[in-house]
Amino acid sequence: MAQRFRGFLPVVVDVETGGFDWNRHALLEIAAVPLEIDENGLLHPGQTASAHVIPAEGTEIDPKSLEVTGIVLDHPFRLAKPEREALEHVFAPVRAAMKKHNCQRAILVGHNAHFDLNFLNATVARCGHKRNPFHPFSVFDTVTLAGVAYGQTVLARAVQAAGFPWDANEAHSAVYDTEQTARLFCKIVNAWPTTPLASPAASDSR
Repeated sequence: MAQRFRGFLPVVVDVETGGFDWNRHALLEIAAVPLEIDENGLLHPGQTASAHVIPAEGTEIDPKSLEVTGIVLDHPFRLAKPEREALEHVFAPVRAAMKKHNCQRAILVGHNAHFDLNFLNATVARCGHKRNPFHPFSVFDTVTLAGVAYGQTVLARAVQAAGFPWDANEAHSAVYDTEQTARLFCKIVNAWPTTPLASPAASDSR
């Protein structure tokens, strides 16, 4: 894995939020799937880690966002965690996977990936988490990849174009969207012809 992605471990992430402004709206759910690689160099989704998140003090929630996601904030089985605890619950298995694959940093894979990364970075900054394993600005975006591979940019259509089923009733759950995005990313990458890997320039540290 370290050779395949220049020291990066691809980790598929999806967040559900209280709106579109990562500086203002609350993080409500987060899920992450570190990817695995087999002896043939093919990628596969790893184990999902997820957490429901207690809205941080001072953040806002647009009721229209809850209508889309179906999140019930006071549901007795939601078992939400404070932001810092939720992040650590997700980051710990990511760091373990990085160590397993000898990767220096995780890189976020997502559908409209910068949306997820911006919310992740805002939450990390808000709660002062010091061990964020993700690259601060680089991503792999399945919108771009699916547009190239299938001519589709909407997640549901891209997943179906890749040959997987899509359950609209499960959509907008962080776990479901993350696992479907992971399948999509692996399918596209595994179909891509690989070439002999060259060593990165020593001066390129980004």
